[in-house]
Amino acid sequence: MYSRFISVLAVLLPVAAGATGYPHPTSAEAHAVREVREGRETFRYATFGDEAFWGDALGLHLAIAGAANGGVGPGVSPATALGVGLKVDVEALPRALQRAIARGKVNLDDPAVTLELLKLDAVVGVTGFFDERGRITSMGIQCALCHSTVDDSFAKGIGHRRDGWANRDLNVGAIVALAPRLEPVASLLEVDVATVRAVLNSWGPGKFDATLLLDGKAFRPDGKSAAVLLPPAFGLAGVNLHTWTGWGGISHWNALVANLEMHGQGTFYDPRLNDATQFPVAARARFGIVRAERDRVTALLPALALY
Repeated sequence: MYSRFISVLAVLLPVAAGATGYPHPTSAEAHAVREVREGRETFRYATFGDEAFWGDALGLHLAIAGAANGGVGPGVSPATALGVGLKVDVEALPRALQRAIARGKVNLDDPAVTLELLKLDAVVGVTGFFDERGRITSMGIQCALCHSTVDDSFAKGIGHRRDGWANRDLNVGAIVALAPRLEPVASLLEVDVATVRAVLNSWGPGKFDATLLLDGKAFRPDGKSAAVLLPPAFGLAGVNLHTWTGWGGISHWNALVANLEMHGQGTFYDPRLNDATQFPVAARARFGIVRAERDRVTALLPALALY
């Protein structure tokens, strides 16, 4: 839907701009179209440098690859990936591959096929990084991982992107729990790795605990998981306190998520996180003031918010 809408805008708005006397390269309408396209690109493909955390630190790419492909463990096959709610963008699949999948000629139980899908940028919200020999060396995630799904037009979990819809099939906790090196998270929370894995596996599909790495509270007073439903990312224009926490508007939340939840490399400021009583983990880690040596987040946020 979004891609068709933007395609129509791309044709009509420059024409309208010319009809009203605005020069095409500088018209507000043409600029808006460019910004929306840039925001879509950021939403779908920008990792903000978070591969330094998910891949380099946690080694999640190794669990995806499996021992047979230079990683660890059994690996994550396409069937397993779809089973935990990951989605595949059918538009990124070559026609020949689509036909082969439809005819049952592709082994969806082979983790090597997952790596090939990553090379095609076909796994929604996940980017794989590969060396010159085709071996996966790291991985990062995008906004689209949690806040995009597909229309299942090709098969269950495979179809055209539906940006902004919350992926309520996605089992974020179970995916992260596969990482072979969870020590950085355990150290941050001051618990052992076994506890981290138990907490992650308690979330279930469609849920995420955005405050775990801020307050360290994994469970509610009634003993149930503190994870909440993943929110949608559309229809929020003009809603100043739109997030589940009510902390701020779109721009603030995008900055918080990109820097603190996705673990991107950017700049973030929120002195509320310096309160060691309410947010002991965040205060200890100094999440209230974050400054990366190279900011790979801030410049992308305006277009992202517009999209």
